[in-house]
Amino acid sequence: MANGLLEGKTGIIFGALDDKSIAWKVAEQAVAQGAKIVLTNAPVALRFGGIQKLGEKLNAEVIPADATNMEDLENLIDKSMEILGGPMDFMLHSIGMSLNVRKKRTYTDVNYDWMHKTFDISAMSFHRLMQLAMQKDAMKEWGSILALTYIAAQRVFPDYSEMAESKALLESFARSFGYHWAKKKNVRVNTVSQSPTPTTAGSGVKGFQTFLDYADKMSPLGNASAEDCANYCVAMFSDLTRMVTMQNLYHDGGFSYTGMNPEVLGMEE
Repeated sequence: MANGLLEGKTGIIFGALDDKSIAWKVAEQAVAQGAKIVLTNAPVALRFGGIQKLGEKLNAEVIPADATNMEDLENLIDKSMEILGGPMDFMLHSIGMSLNVRKKRTYTDVNYDWMHKTFDISAMSFHRLMQLAMQKDAMKEWGSILALTYIAAQRVFPDYSEMAESKALLESFARSFGYHWAKKKNVRVNTVSQSPTPTTAGSGVKGFQTFLDYADKMSPLGNASAEDCANYCVAMFSDLTRMVTMQNLYHDGGFSYTGMNPEVLGMEE
């Protein structure tokens, strides 16, 4: 339902790969709610995904950028401000990748060069983006910056490997940088801890479907879909959430606070 929540607002959406991506859904919903956006992803992702089609559909410029490369990010921010007419109202960081997970290295036998790359792509890129955006005065007052995270930052999910530490670092950056953004320009920074979602990236985790089913049963409302997450992100980009910052916001159907659900144990309530 479009009601103009983001009418006249502008922003950058990182990480749309294909129509299963949460970032893809956020981009669609943001535009439906009146926003003008720029889309970006790593050059390799642009070759394999369908982001160009999304850009055409949403009348959004697509700018390739490696989030671990300062020059790429500088170019992205500069060009985005040219296209969008100045500082922006919102940014979504939806970036995460683990070579150890992809190459099936167990948590107790990781390749540390790969682990460093995981942290760089999945977490340090968020700090890098915010630092450059602040230096370039690329955010409007009362703007909103979001990053997508997962409850493995707080709980043990053995097959999530060092992505758990990446998400913990990501959330810490949101809190720490969120303080400085708020003091400087009333910009708010939050993370959204989403239900396990059948995206192209998420489905690569070992035993994903089994866990997806488990989480759906454990959550009183069931798993939150990518579309639901997009709606939540739009609400966080809007002026209705101006006083929310430095928070890790669970969007998971109640999973994070459910101790035990009889359905999971085959019991009747």
